[in-house]
Amino acid sequence: MADLPKAGFSEQFRISDGKKFSLKKYDTDPGSKVDKKDAEKRLGQYVEDISDLQNILYADNRWSLLLIFQAMDAAGKDSTIKNLLSGVNPQGCEVYSFKRPSEEELGHDFLWRTSECLPQRGNIGVFNRSYYEETLVVRVHPTILDGQHLPKACLTEHIWDERFEDIRHFEKHMDRNGTRVLKFFLHISRDEQKKRFMERLDNPEKNWKFESADLEERKFWDEYMHAYEETIKNTATAEGPWYVIPGNDKSYARLVVADAVLQTLQSLDLNYPTLEKEEKKNLGAYKTQLELESK
Repeated sequence: MADLPKAGFSEQFRISDGKKFSLKKYDTDPGSKVDKKDAEKRLGQYVEDISDLQNILYADNRWSLLLIFQAMDAAGKDSTIKNLLSGVNPQGCEVYSFKRPSEEELGHDFLWRTSECLPQRGNIGVFNRSYYEETLVVRVHPTILDGQHLPKACLTEHIWDERFEDIRHFEKHMDRNGTRVLKFFLHISRDEQKKRFMERLDNPEKNWKFESADLEERKFWDEYMHAYEETIKNTATAEGPWYVIPGNDKSYARLVVADAVLQTLQSLDLNYPTLEKEEKKNLGAYKTQLELESK
């Protein structure tokens, strides 16, 4: 077993300029196996540090953080989010899962339903799937566009490039207004997905997660990989970096995500609010008032 990587190791998986991005250059397995118990211990330390910084983020009330998780089915999005946020104050954290859009959502532009859920200042927002479904599943199954009520003039051969452009501008807008955006692609192999599907089928506590549609989607694996490559290539920017994480090892993948979140929070120079001199002078009087109250 290899030693655990040093803090900041998530940087090697970060893509902030996607022009030359190629998914083939990114493995689904980490370079070497890490001890699961050691990884869980390190993750616990990361979660504790993230929790402490999230308290300051909430009190500071200037920045917000948006974490976006995209992956193929069974890649571990749910469990990664659960483990990452296990020690975070729920008052300052919001998690949203985006499934098939409703009729109301289809009546708006493709960014509308997620815009409604962006984190307010001081909060961490988590998107389990996101507006990126519009350049992934919709690109793999373009007939979905038929139900989006778009004018024919908008259904051009350039629609994917146009959506990439919209997303880049949207994420730049968020960054300019104090929302840091981190996007995680949990990259698993087709064989690993098959293994996890088999585990779901054999485990009564997990087989409820399996749907027959999951098998149908496996037939489009290559198309999905192409869609992910094009999406990351066209939307990885300084304002909205992607992290392409080897997801076959869940323990390692969780460490990468936690390290990236921790590094980002530490970079924000967060501080608890300080009281004005006049307010500080009043603290003693308030304390005296409370002490007298108990007598």
